Amino acid sequence: MEENEKLDRIVEARLKLKARFEEKMKQTPSQADARPMGSGDPNRHGMPVVPVGQTLTQKWPVLDLGYHPSISHDRWRLIIDGEVENPVTLTWEEFMALPQTDDTSDFHCVTTWSKLDMPWQGVRFMDLAALVHPLETATHVLCYGYDTYTTNLSLEEALKPDVLLAHTVYGEPLAKEHGGPVRMVTPQLYAWKGSKWIKRLQFLPQNKLGFWEERGYSNTAYPWRNDRYS
Repeated sequence: MEENEKLDRIVEARLKLKARFEEKMKQTPSQADARPMGSGDPNRHGMPVVPVGQTLTQKWPVLDLGYHPSISHDRWRLIIDGEVENPVTLTWEEFMALPQTDDTSDFHCVTTWSKLDMPWQGVRFMDLAALVHPLETATHVLCYGYDTYTTNLSLEEALKPDVLLAHTVYGEPLAKEHGGPVRMVTPQLYAWKGSKWIKRLQFLPQNKLGFWEERGYSNTAYPWRNDRYS
């Protein structure tokens, strides 16, 4: 009964968040751009399946800061705090007890390769947000990895239903070199916006630049606008 009540609370909070940010999400360039740049048939959001400047690959190259932290499930924690009503620190068991989502999406790297139709499983960012109830003042989230990496997203991007904290891909646990045990997936933005080895989600009342954004990468990262650098 307690688990059912917890799920009901998450669903209720998710619907409130959706209503609060739905119009902003619809107006983001990856859904509303009148002249997106790219090629191929439209994807599920109406954008060309291959963004401008991208080349399709069957491989999955490994790109990171050069450090692959080894985080066992019993040591892994996810801190969710900042501009929220109910900050939490989740264990692996608590994270896996949350609603699980399967989604197949495309992966666009700023280094000009794209990998299509990747089948993920994980927890929607929206469901994690629903767990902690972001304050009305919250506008952005800063994501932290166990490798000291950080990256920023506006909430209208982070709350999209295909943004996952993923633990499984192609039916297998996410490999360490690709960010396992958990990484964020941001299909409507360049992939550097999806932190590997994720450990913290900090809700903020304003934007704050992450690791690559401080080094000249775009703050917004829209693939169909060739939005790679600031």
